[in-house]
Amino acid sequence: MKIFGVVGFKNAGKTGLMERLVSDLSSRGISVSTLKHAHHTFDVDQPGKDSFRHRTAGAHQVLLSSGKRWALMTELRDEEEPSLHDLLAKMSPVDLILIEGWKRDNHPKIEAHRAVTGHPLLAPDDPTIRAVAADHAITLDRPVFDLNATRDIADFILADVGL
Repeated sequence: MKIFGVVGFKNAGKTGLMERLVSDLSSRGISVSTLKHAHHTFDVDQPGKDSFRHRTAGAHQVLLSSGKRWALMTELRDEEEPSLHDLLAKMSPVDLILIEGWKRDNHPKIEAHRAVTGHPLLAPDDPTIRAVAADHAITLDRPVFDLNATRDIADFILADVGL
């Protein structure tokens, strides 16, 4: 499986770019999965549902399954957060896994950047960032794309990972 990341600071346009990339690549017949890092507590379950009750009662893992999808929730319960490598090993095989976040890890990435955030670019200090997608003009030693040029960005990613 090939992997490629989308990184950037909060409100830089990462999630919108991820969504557009998944749609574009999927429409080309490329199987794509995503991994998203959250810096906060999140819940995919709903209070009052059986699975929520199992988990809050102390279950380490709860697997939900239906005819449409299945989901496995794992409570860390004072364990360390798994590494990106460990999480990738849990993914089913696809052509490409797009990773949102994990900006300090050593995989190839594109940086999403919006001028309005006021944040500096990560790319100048990170050789794993292969390109930047921005809503403003940038001069850099690597490719720069318009943040909304989804097809061009997708083409770049496919070429970079060899698909």
